[in-house]
Amino acid sequence: MKRIALLTFVLLFNFSFAQKKELRKAQKLYDAGDTSGASQILTEFQALLDNSDQKVKPKYLLLKGKITQNNKEYQAAYDILTSIEDASAIQEELTQQMSLLSTDIVNSAIDDNGNGDFKSSTEKLYLAYIINTQENQDYLYFAASSAVNAELYEIALDYYLRLKELNYTGVVTKYFVTEKETTTEIEVTKSEYDLYKKSKSYEGFREENTPSRFPEIVKNIALIHSQLGDNEKAITAVQEARLSNPDDLNLILTEANIYIQLDEKEKFQELMSEAIAHDPENANLLYNLAVVTADLGDKISARSYYEKAIKIDPNYKNAYLNLVALILEGEQKIVEQMNSLGTSAADNAKYDSLKTQREDLYKECIPILKSLIQIGDNEEDAIKTLMNIYGTLGDNEGFKEMKALLD
Repeated sequence: MKRIALLTFVLLFNFSFAQKKELRKAQKLYDAGDTSGASQILTEFQALLDNSDQKVKPKYLLLKGKITQNNKEYQAAYDILTSIEDASAIQEELTQQMSLLSTDIVNSAIDDNGNGDFKSSTEKLYLAYIINTQENQDYLYFAASSAVNAELYEIALDYYLRLKELNYTGVVTKYFVTEKETTTEIEVTKSEYDLYKKSKSYEGFREENTPSRFPEIVKNIALIHSQLGDNEKAITAVQEARLSNPDDLNLILTEANIYIQLDEKEKFQELMSEAIAHDPENANLLYNLAVVTADLGDKISARSYYEKAIKIDPNYKNAYLNLVALILEGEQKIVEQMNSLGTSAADNAKYDSLKTQREDLYKECIPILKSLIQIGDNEEDAIKTLMNIYGTLGDNEGFKEMKALLD
């Protein structure tokens, strides 16, 4: 029995020795920069190393994780490294390696974003966040942004909601000092800032916080709810966002767009008026307000908004066309009245009066359409409309001019 026990010990010793020997060889190649050679050894002796004891296996898996990371197989590397997170003997090196893994993942995600592969970028940034959910919340924020770019709206919503629950702001304190000799203000690190305070060469010490990302997060939650068709949740989210940032133009417009989707035009009109008060020189805002105001039946105000939009942007084609259409809306009522008249002298006089009113509408449209045509971008619809107006008014010269343009 003693001889059998001795033989077993020798076999186990030789087995353990072989494990350590091959692992040292692989580690040596890896440290020398020969990742391929190190990987080959781990592959050739995988069965041996997979069954290594608790002293050898964590080191083996750490090296395997490094090689996998070097091969840019980040998820696999993460899975390998997290499998040994309880191995006390390698904790310090494992912590460093996880930090390096996080950096590599983020750099790769940045490359993906640059190449337009937003889905891959989203996955990598989320993985970087998972590595350290306390320290890497910024990566969850950027993962949400990449998910929006990839049109992965449900994933983006999940990430933004998590950020909201975490009360994430992304606020960073920046430090600035002024060099006395050059009077130039420079940004420095926190440690430099504290050090320079003890120096007589610097003055004007100040700290500055970056803007909070929290309002943007809540706004994006509202936008995504709206994108997914859940307008009630969208309204709740955007109203919450506006409590913390009531003058944010984008939030006002977001809420307005949700209400127009709900066909609540009065509320849209109210919010668009508020938006214009913040940005009175925005022709697009005025145009959109004009459209809804016209739908609500206030033609006078709608016309004013179209005219203001054109004044701000003389090349705003749709504003010209809508303004003409708005003016010509009055034609139908006039024609109906003309057709209802009889042949009496009084009716004939009324007919002539209505005909003059109709012609006046056409004459109002002529300078508007001419201005649109002068923009010079093949305004076929405007040319046709003006040609028909000239024909109705009996202006042969104008008719021929427009026909020549059309031809």
